[in-house]
Amino acid sequence: MMKTKTIFVCTACGYSTQKWLGKCPGCNTWNTLVEESLQTEKPKAVPAATGAAPVAVKDITAGSEGVRLSTGIGELDIVLGGGLVTGSLVLVGGEPGIGKSTLLLQICQALSGYGNILYVSGEESERQLKMRADRLSIGPETLYILGETNIDAALAHADTLAPAVLIVDSVQTMYTPEITSACGSVSQVREITLRLMRYAKETGTAVFLVGHVTKDGAIAGPRVLEHMVDCVLYFEGDRHHSYRILRAVKNRFGSTNEIGVFDMGDGGLVEVQNPSAMLLSERPEKAPGSAVLCSMEGSRPLLAEVQALVAPTGFGIPRRMASGFDLGRLNLLIAVLEKRVGIHLQNQDVYINVIGGLRIDETAADLSVAAAIVSGFKGVYISSNTVFLGEIGLTGELRSISQVGKRVAESAKLGFQRIILPYENGKSIKNYPGVELVPAKTVREALSQL
Repeated sequence: MMKTKTIFVCTACGYSTQKWLGKCPGCNTWNTLVEESLQTEKPKAVPAATGAAPVAVKDITAGSEGVRLSTGIGELDIVLGGGLVTGSLVLVGGEPGIGKSTLLLQICQALSGYGNILYVSGEESERQLKMRADRLSIGPETLYILGETNIDAALAHADTLAPAVLIVDSVQTMYTPEITSACGSVSQVREITLRLMRYAKETGTAVFLVGHVTKDGAIAGPRVLEHMVDCVLYFEGDRHHSYRILRAVKNRFGSTNEIGVFDMGDGGLVEVQNPSAMLLSERPEKAPGSAVLCSMEGSRPLLAEVQALVAPTGFGIPRRMASGFDLGRLNLLIAVLEKRVGIHLQNQDVYINVIGGLRIDETAADLSVAAAIVSGFKGVYISSNTVFLGEIGLTGELRSISQVGKRVAESAKLGFQRIILPYENGKSIKNYPGVELVPAKTVREALSQL
């Protein structure tokens, strides 16, 4: 006999309990436990040796599994690791209005050559998607649009159509009648993702799954959602600006450090072939507080501008703010500048911004951030043909970084003539024509080159 059971499930981590709690014991977040009703029945006896039998790895043939499909967008192919893998489940997350649906519609044009494409929309009607497709000049004959929120009905249409690519927009709007909880709940999201994963593996269909994000930037729903899929893509950037960055945070078929840069225009997303030139295109001349860094995004060297504003504080405690850079790392660099270089910033507000919406996580950007702070504090500008590379230690030493050859080559390609880098890297790297390499052992020595 079917029984109804009520439990409370955390929307952040999936922790379940029989009673409501203000704080989740699993992830220590507040007010994330929601009530769900589960229908349970007595389990039936199952034979011990049912299902698929084990197969020796030498007897397994790849077949059509693992074949990569070109999406027609070079930046997206790079992020995916060389193209879309058949039978894979790709989760695309991002803020509302960032361009997720636009990107998925644009790739339909190139993927239409591989077979039928089914676009299941739980947020927009068929007419709304048709209007967007007309604006983007997209209309392949093999593209089919379905306005449906029932996952069972959507998969039934997919079985009939047998598409090469299935797009579900979004997972939070889909539901299955077998679970009584509301759309977007932990149980619904987990069950829908499991069914789509099973469908992708059994049929070899590549599935795109759109996911909403919370105010903290994480994909809404249980954390198990990201563990179940093969690839997780995040769309980053300010929706009020034109530049967008597509980043892979999980990829079973490629690198997790690659990014793609796009420009949002009236005709949709346009890939940026040279992101470094784009990020430096509006750099001001002879402006204090501006420095150039070279960051490695996967296998791609990327030059960007970092700006620092240093102003006297109007309060007892100075403010520290960072956009595109870790705030804790910024506080550490300020402490090193005060202790090892003698730059007194205890009564100064410091604001750091990485231009273009880029997020810099590696420590190789330390020297460029420190140079921008000192430049802004002293009111002296840095030469426009100078690039700063290096990690700063707590004792003020300048530590070596990885892949310095690619960074120097990219800097020389864009016309930079002077590169300040760690002493150990300067000994191992070859000279480039027209480029002056300035090795330094300490941050004080490097900043004296300003």
